[in-house]
Amino acid sequence: MTKIVLVTGATSGFGKACAEKFASEGYDLILNGRREERLTEIKSVLEKKYNIAVCLLPFDVRQRDTVFKMIRGLPPQWQGIDVLINNAGLALGRDYFDEADIDDWETMIDTNVKGLLYVSKAVIPFMIQRGRGHIVNLGSIAGREVYEKGNVYCGSKFAVGAISQSMRIDLLRHGIKITNIEPGAAATEFGVVRFKGDEATAQQVYTGINPLTAEDVAAIIYYTTTLPPHVCINELVVTCTQQANSVYFNRK
Repeated sequence: MTKIVLVTGATSGFGKACAEKFASEGYDLILNGRREERLTEIKSVLEKKYNIAVCLLPFDVRQRDTVFKMIRGLPPQWQGIDVLINNAGLALGRDYFDEADIDDWETMIDTNVKGLLYVSKAVIPFMIQRGRGHIVNLGSIAGREVYEKGNVYCGSKFAVGAISQSMRIDLLRHGIKITNIEPGAAATEFGVVRFKGDEATAQQVYTGINPLTAEDVAAIIYYTTTLPPHVCINELVVTCTQQANSVYFNRK
C-alpha cells in the first residue's frame, strides 16, 4: 500500500528536497507552501518523473483557520498520512536584540512555532485514528546554543525542541513517533530570506566551508522515517564536518 507524506514549506530548500526524496521512494505527496505556482510546477515534475500522486495544499501555515479547514477537508483517500514533515520556517534579520525589527520577530514566531503547532494539531487526529504515524519537526542547531544576533530565531528553535519533547510524551499512548531534526549550516534559500534578498551577505556565511545541502538533510529525514516500527530517533543534530556547533567553524 502506497504511503503518504505531508511536507510543509515544500516550494524550496529542505521541503522541496524532501518532496523529491520521498517521491523517488514511491510515496504519494501532500505538498504545502505559499507559492501555488511553484507547488503546481513541482507536482507536475514529480508525478511525471516518479509516477506518484501529489495533492496540493497552498496556504500559509500562520493562518490558523485556513490550516484546519484545508487539512481537515482532505479527501478520505488523502487522510491516511504516514509522515508529517513540519519544515515550514524561516529566519528574518540578524540584528542585535535592541535593534531588531519586532515584525521580524512576530513572523518567525508565527511561522516557526505557531505554524508547526497548527499543522500538527490538524494532522494528529488522522494518525490517532490509524494508531500510528511519524512527525518530523525541523529544528536547528540554533535550538541548542544561542549565538550573537540570533535572539528570537534561536528562541523559536528552542521552542521546537521543547514542543517535540512534549509531543513525544503526550502522543506516546497513540504510538506516534516524533523526531526533531536539527541541522547546522546548510546552503539553501534560507540565508537569502534571512538577509532579505542580500545574496552576497548570505553567501558569506558559508565562506571557507562545504555546508550541508538540502538533499543531505532530506536523505537523513527519510532514513529516520524508514526504521523498524519499534525504533524512533528522537533528536538528531546534523552539521557539515567543518562545523562543531552554532559558533565554531574550521574555515579554509
